[in-house]
Amino acid sequence: MSVLNAIINNLPEVKGPSQKYLSFKTKITWTLIILVSYFILGVIPLHGLGDNALKNFDFLSIILGAQFGSLISLGIGPIVTASIVLQLLMGSGILKIDTSTHEGRVFFQGLQKVSSIFFILFEAAIYVLLGGLSPAAGFSPWYLVFQLCLGGLLIMLMDEVVNKWGIGSGLSLFIAAGVSAEVFIQIFSPLTTTGAFFVGSGQAPVGRILVIFLSLFQGSVESMKTALIAFSEIAATAIVFLLVVYVQAMKVEIPLSFGRIRGYGIRWPLKFIYTSNIPVILVAALMANFQLWARLLESWGRPILGTFSGNTPATGFVTWIFPPNIVRNLFSGTFASIDLAHALTYILFMIIGAVIFSIFWVQTSGMDAASQSRQILNSGLQIPGFRRDERVLEAILKRYITPLTVMGGATVGLLAATADLSGALSRGTGILLTVMIIYKFYEDIAKQHMMDMNPAMKKFMGGS
Repeated sequence: MSVLNAIINNLPEVKGPSQKYLSFKTKITWTLIILVSYFILGVIPLHGLGDNALKNFDFLSIILGAQFGSLISLGIGPIVTASIVLQLLMGSGILKIDTSTHEGRVFFQGLQKVSSIFFILFEAAIYVLLGGLSPAAGFSPWYLVFQLCLGGLLIMLMDEVVNKWGIGSGLSLFIAAGVSAEVFIQIFSPLTTTGAFFVGSGQAPVGRILVIFLSLFQGSVESMKTALIAFSEIAATAIVFLLVVYVQAMKVEIPLSFGRIRGYGIRWPLKFIYTSNIPVILVAALMANFQLWARLLESWGRPILGTFSGNTPATGFVTWIFPPNIVRNLFSGTFASIDLAHALTYILFMIIGAVIFSIFWVQTSGMDAASQSRQILNSGLQIPGFRRDERVLEAILKRYITPLTVMGGATVGLLAATADLSGALSRGTGILLTVMIIYKFYEDIAKQHMMDMNPAMKKFMGGS
């Protein structure tokens, strides 16, 4: 353990701010710097890259916050994988760390960083050695591995900068940036899938709005089906957006009073989606990793997890964790009974996975009833009519937090699965995550910085 502590203490780290409170201007500046840096890194190609077998899996790169073939080909995958592994070890009792104490949380965070670095090295080697990213003639595969490791470490440190100096989480920021760019492209882009301008190319544009107008102009039965499918994808995206905003606003408020000040109290809000978007990020990243591993193993001649037909899983386990586009199949007349079984399996996988990760996240992030009751009492608050005792408060909070953890996880898993099955643009899971991330981003700004932001920005955020 002393060796591990020594490693943790000597890891590269972004120094946090010396002052307790950072202004809105400082936080938004650092957030924008990291966001721009992320996009710049995403367009820097790997030097000496030959065949890029992962380029056909751009739909997975969105969830992983990656750009396959660029310096950030690993994206947030290693960091999320490390978090998944540690949560499973904590949840199973194999790893025992008391995260309710400051020392325990610091050690857990350090262990997560060590695990992230390990998975950066491991995944970089796997991507190259299994043929996902092959070196060009005359270049060593380890030269590519070095570049991938460099990009992975930069992503890890950029995430730390956002966590300490910016707004929200770096991982969430990278996902939201990638999904937002993809949705904008899929709605408005006049380019074809080959990158050519659609006029005179003989191919349909990527942008769904242009597809609708062009299909309606042609007037044939097949073009009407194409227009209907494009419209359904835009409509599904809008519906997912509205549903997520509605569910995000649902909460339970527990009345609290100040023990020493009579007649004055506040309400302690517990959101229905108690663990926010974290469970979906973990489940989506887990499925993306399964599909990437399946593709790499297939290219290696070991299709243990299944095989692919083009970009779509065709056989094996990965088929059942890849959502069928039910709406598209219905409109195109290709819907089959197996699609229903496939959809139900996918929904169950998403719901169960989201509930499991939701429970684990509550236990490891200080959101459990014991930690919350301690925080309430340390703030000088108590529930009116009950004794000021941590055990009593913990028992009361458990009545709310445990059901909210399970129901919130199940709901967000169901929403993500339904969004995927409906054919929402940029994968429904990506849309759901982005809406939740942006909503949380808005809440953090409104809660912490309404008083010190620019008057025009304050008015835009709903302040008076």
